Amino acid sequence: MNSLARKIREGDARALARAATGIENRDPQALETLRELEEFGGHARIVGITGPPGAGKSTLVDALATALRSQGKTVAILAIDPTSRITGGAILGDRIRMQQHHADPGIFIRSMATRGSVGGLARATADLVRLMDCAGKDFVIIETVGVGQDEVEIAGLAQVTVVVLVPGMGDDVQAIKAGIMEIADVFAINKSDQPGAGRVEQELHAMLSLTEGRHPAIVQTVATEGKGIAELLEACSAGDLAAGGRPKKLAGDKMAGATSDKIAGAAIDHLGIAVKSLEQAVAFYESIGLAVGHRETVAAEKVHVAMLPAGDSRIELLEPSEADSPIGKFLEKRGPGLHHMALRVPDLNAAVERLRASGARLLNEPRRGTGGHLYVFVHPASAGGVLLELIQESAS
Repeated sequence: MNSLARKIREGDARALARAATGIENRDPQALETLRELEEFGGHARIVGITGPPGAGKSTLVDALATALRSQGKTVAILAIDPTSRITGGAILGDRIRMQQHHADPGIFIRSMATRGSVGGLARATADLVRLMDCAGKDFVIIETVGVGQDEVEIAGLAQVTVVVLVPGMGDDVQAIKAGIMEIADVFAINKSDQPGAGRVEQELHAMLSLTEGRHPAIVQTVATEGKGIAELLEACSAGDLAAGGRPKKLAGDKMAGATSDKIAGAAIDHLGIAVKSLEQAVAFYESIGLAVGHRETVAAEKVHVAMLPAGDSRIELLEPSEADSPIGKFLEKRGPGLHHMALRVPDLNAAVERLRASGARLLNEPRRGTGGHLYVFVHPASAGGVLLELIQESAS
């Protein structure tokens, strides 16, 4: 173990801050330190706090941290802020809002700029969560940027996702239910001393009654006064839940192993690689001895595909035919690279049942693809950080 990793395990806050900065900047030494620390992960409770701007998320996080410290728990707070166009740094400064904790060695607070990432998180957030977990923190609380309808990445990272709402939001629940409402494990109705809190709770119950199997907790809070914080903390600590009340693995678990070792008879079908230019990518792979076996344009996915057989599997090069396609958005956000890995399984339905039982997050129900096969996608948070496709060939 290198000296930085050793200091982090010894509780050195400066070493932890130095490693966090290095990870944000993708410094190789910091990333190596994180790899050395991985064996210590799997302890922390990961709580995501999200919701619209003005809901009082920072005040709620501050109150939760105070309650946890009163229980003797150690806490890391990752506050994700919009990026300043001038400095490139975080512009809201959550550390300033939480100055009462600055002298408490049991609380580590880090503001992170989004640096252009969408989804309410910064690109390095997942690695920093792992770092805080491996550093021995009991709780890691992630406060996202104030989100809209489609910025829901926090659900793939946190064990428990708290959606914060407040009275007086106009159409209240109706305004945002199409997006972040679907990811909540817990709803916190903050500023509940204001008129309309009861109405928000009624709307939540009405909405949830239409969704079979989902029973998120609903807690009314007044964060500025500490009201409801104990109940909220209890809801966040009750089991390992994913949205809808399903069991969810700890973020520190080796999810790839927990998922793949239960899929008997699986074999790699293909690797899907997003590229900006199909021709340039094909030329590279042909230079190392592979040859294109098939080309097609999948209109429904807005993508051009070149398939290159490689032994019993293949490489699929994916070029967007339109900028707003899934591959186009992937390239804009992450750049060229591995988009997904596909495994062939003998019985997709059986594999899906095993995955559900293990708490894995599926992105769709099994459905038939253009080639007649059945397929399902597994969220990267459940598959070691990569989008995983399971395929059953020649399904009847």
